[in-house]
Amino acid sequence: MKEKRPPENSDHGSTGEAAEDRAVAWATLRLRLRAAREIYEGIYIAPYRREIHREYLRQRDLFLVLGMSDMLGIPSPVSFYTLELLPDLIESFHEWHLRLGLEQAPEGGFRCC
Repeated sequence: MKEKRPPENSDHGSTGEAAEDRAVAWATLRLRLRAAREIYEGIYIAPYRREIHREYLRQRDLFLVLGMSDMLGIPSPVSFYTLELLPDLIESFHEWHLRLGLEQAPEGGFRCC
């Protein structure tokens, strides 16, 4: 009896090719979604980026004033609640007073520069 062989052009190797096709399709989809996200950010977010950053700096400055007010000589009722935040605030205090245009740190019981 003769052995039966599958025809050479059968679909036995197509599972690997189909997996490759799916991987390529997903990669293409990811690239298109990334491009769409960049377009969306450029249209809707970019015009407001400067305002968002300005508001962030304003709120950060207010937080620093509230946190460091006792050291600056301003009585503050929130000083007890911000006591554990002082080590983090002291690190950014130097950038803050330079951004405000003060060459030297305000007199407040500690030296910054």
